[in-house]
Amino acid sequence: MKTVTVIAAIAMIAVSLFAFVSCGQADSENFAFSIADKIDALIYANYIGQNKGEDDGQSPSDSGTDTLVVSLTNGLNVRSGKGSSYASLGTLDKGDMVSFVALEDGWYKTLYKERVAYVSANSAYATIYRMDTAGEKIESVIAVGKSLLGYPYVWGSQRYHWGNGVLNPNFKAGEFDCSALTQYAYYKGAGVLLDVTTRTQVLQGNRVTRENLKRGDLMFFTNSSRYNLSGTERIGHVAIYLGDNYILHTASDHAVIEQISSKRWSYFIEGRRVID
Repeated sequence: MKTVTVIAAIAMIAVSLFAFVSCGQADSENFAFSIADKIDALIYANYIGQNKGEDDGQSPSDSGTDTLVVSLTNGLNVRSGKGSSYASLGTLDKGDMVSFVALEDGWYKTLYKERVAYVSANSAYATIYRMDTAGEKIESVIAVGKSLLGYPYVWGSQRYHWGNGVLNPNFKAGEFDCSALTQYAYYKGAGVLLDVTTRTQVLQGNRVTRENLKRGDLMFFTNSSRYNLSGTERIGHVAIYLGDNYILHTASDHAVIEQISSKRWSYFIEGRRVID
């Protein structure tokens, strides 16, 4: 059954890409994939909800629900295989989340650094968490962001494009700072063009107050070094809001889904909605 699912996903990718290139479409109604892109069939299957959970019948994409794995402890290993003998690809702190793909032999299957990975399903270490989903475009953006979890933060990293869809030949896969990650996720997930820095991205879309934030909105923050500046110069960080006080972003260490701390809330400036 799994083989059939993966084959179907690959076939759908091929058909979608052929149609995209043949029609010459490049508007925001289409995913911004090209033939040259490396598209993992498992990630695509996750977009369209074809991965089904095992043993407990859980699904990563129940209607209206985003299913995630939440760490219940600090230093929880994300491993390359189903067992503690496999290499650790990174760690999760308490409250951090990764995508749920399936439950296999006592391990949660997930995506980490754009590859299949595993987290212990021992109830002392991790559990399932569900969030309400939004529209298709927003979920596609978030799915791309979830596949990037674990990649290290690289200050001043190369952008995927120059803000206008023209690709940057110096882009390095797996290297993102906060605005590079949001730009990449919105472009790959929904064809939305974000500019190249936090201080220009904050001028895009429509302003959203804290009380009106919705899943998929961009959240902009200041920081200790920019706190007393004015205008857009105050902006020092950007993240994608997921709901339930969680954001997907990359900060000082690596790309992560984590709760918004009271300290970070004290730095919040505004939200921006670039997908209605």
